[in-house]
Amino acid sequence: MIRQLKAEYAAKRNKIRKRLRDFRDVWKEDDHRIFAELSFCVCTPQSKAVYCDKAISRIAENKVLFKGDIEHIRAGLRGVRFPNNKARYILENRLIFTKKGVIRIKEKIDINDIVSTRSWLVANVKGIGLKEASHFLRNIGAGEDLAIIDVHVLKNMVRYGMIEDIPKSISEKRYLFLEGLIREFSKKTDIPMADLDLLFWSAETGEIFK
Repeated sequence: MIRQLKAEYAAKRNKIRKRLRDFRDVWKEDDHRIFAELSFCVCTPQSKAVYCDKAISRIAENKVLFKGDIEHIRAGLRGVRFPNNKARYILENRLIFTKKGVIRIKEKIDINDIVSTRSWLVANVKGIGLKEASHFLRNIGAGEDLAIIDVHVLKNMVRYGMIEDIPKSISEKRYLFLEGLIREFSKKTDIPMADLDLLFWSAETGEIFK
């Protein structure tokens, strides 16, 4: 099975590496773009990523994401599950990162200490756990050595013998343990962590998304 995985990676490597370069380019953009990516990750739990991406892109383009009230944000989250809660999280997060009327999120992200940054995000940002924080940091090109432990990753962890079955719930301690197992598997297969996540995602969905 490992041989087959490596073959799949070899076939998709160029597309995966290009996608990761796209993520790194996001960091060069302004704070609004970074906040939009955070809001996308807030929306993803129990929702399809493609719907979340469309919703956030739409309300970012019409400035509702940055200036709209909770009702306008909620109305824009079409296709996103639990829009009431997620609209509230987005609005509260906007307040967290706004200084003198300007969104300033990049100054809270230490790209030289991503582990501490992830911990800060989990402790201070609404709707963000370890998975969402890892996802956000990877999507802005700053968390390529973090694991995004979603269902698609857990299925592949079972498939490749890292765990016996999918846990019903994941505590912070368990998350970090599972992340360690993925890191070991990454070293064993010589497939970088971020590449491995996109490889697993593409195996489950048929596409390399985010």
